[in-house]
Amino acid sequence: MRETLERLLAPIWRRLRLIVSRGVIGRSDDARRLQVVQVSLLAGETARMERFQEYGFSSRPLEGAEAIAAAVGGARGHLVAVAVDDRRHRRRDQQPGEVAIYTDEGDEIRMRRGRVIEVISGAQVHVTAPDVVADCDTATVQATTSVTLDSPSVTVTGDLSVQGAIDAGGDVKAGAISLQQHVHGSVQSGTEDTGVAK
Repeated sequence: MRETLERLLAPIWRRLRLIVSRGVIGRSDDARRLQVVQVSLLAGETARMERFQEYGFSSRPLEGAEAIAAAVGGARGHLVAVAVDDRRHRRRDQQPGEVAIYTDEGDEIRMRRGRVIEVISGAQVHVTAPDVVADCDTATVQATTSVTLDSPSVTVTGDLSVQGAIDAGGDVKAGAISLQQHVHGSVQSGTEDTGVAK
């Protein structure tokens, strides 16, 4: 009786053991509606499967990343990748509650504790509209205390409108005319107190 029961249940146990597998990502196809990845599973089994990602987040894994695959309905012919990670590039210095979006090249957007958001880029940062042909219509940076641009040079390609005071620590130029070096003709610099209230 026991042997008969074990023989009847053996296929079910095999399917249960194979419902979840882990493997290594090979190639990927990102042109489909759902990304398709090739995963090398245990015992030399290789399978192409759809990869499910969280809505609003998209990534394309590198070869050698690791995946968790689930057999839908216990059928090995219907595998889907439900999680992908890459231990070679994962950020490991986060505090509890922090979130990071990152690449293997070192670019990242990190939401740190204390409500601090860091954007790190090794080359360029672009803010554009979803249509790659058009530029962003409006971009607003709002801060209650200050905004700092720490760069050797800042270029504004259009008109600049300043609604408050301008405090320039260095020279200001309009075209080639320097505010500090510009001298009007027939005007002498004053060295004495004119008695005019300042």
